[in-house]
Amino acid sequence: MSEYYIPRLYRFLRELDANNNREWFNANKARYEDLRGPWLEDLDRLIAAIGAWDPAIASQTAKTAAYRIYRDTRFSLDKTPYKTYFSAALSPRGRTAVMAGYYLHMGPEVESNCFNSGVYGGLWNPDAAMLKKMRRAIVDNIEEWEEIVHDRRIEQLYPGWCGDSLKTIPKGWDRNHPQAEYLRLKSYGKFRHLDERFFSDPAWPERTSEMLRPLQPLLNFINFSISEQL
Repeated sequence: MSEYYIPRLYRFLRELDANNNREWFNANKARYEDLRGPWLEDLDRLIAAIGAWDPAIASQTAKTAAYRIYRDTRFSLDKTPYKTYFSAALSPRGRTAVMAGYYLHMGPEVESNCFNSGVYGGLWNPDAAMLKKMRRAIVDNIEEWEEIVHDRRIEQLYPGWCGDSLKTIPKGWDRNHPQAEYLRLKSYGKFRHLDERFFSDPAWPERTSEMLRPLQPLLNFINFSISEQL
């Protein structure tokens, strides 16, 4: 029996991390394409599994969700040409939509609390207008918000928040506001680290779907809130 592709995928990505240049990648492009094929098939399985309990995602496909491995280096000081991970974003309007969604990141471990190998659900780095909507929605619907974020399954799987916070309360809010913790957040999302061993189980798409399922109410709250007019 041939080796399952996930260990080979992580091995390829670790080698790419150590040889992040066009010469090495071109010499190993056949390996990349051989790995990306089954990964996209499994991504479609993940989308189907999520779509069974979140109909807003059901119309998406691996093609609309998966990111390219090629980095956009135009405005970055880091000029390495390739990402060292496979990733995908699932939202009701595809990976490019500015709204809350689910995010999958698979690759070597890095020193980061967010977007290491694992899954994320929420709204990442919204603009000022969206932040304003989110802060007002949380304060105006604090009981619903607290019920969502203190759900037992979320607290067990996703302790804390993923992303940066302001050091002080945003302008226009009382510095002693009872919801200061939420008002200072610059992103509203949860992250769960999942390592190579987790994804080496061929049932990882279905297991990942069930791991993301508790986040659906959070995403629904966020997307409803940011779609409202100020």
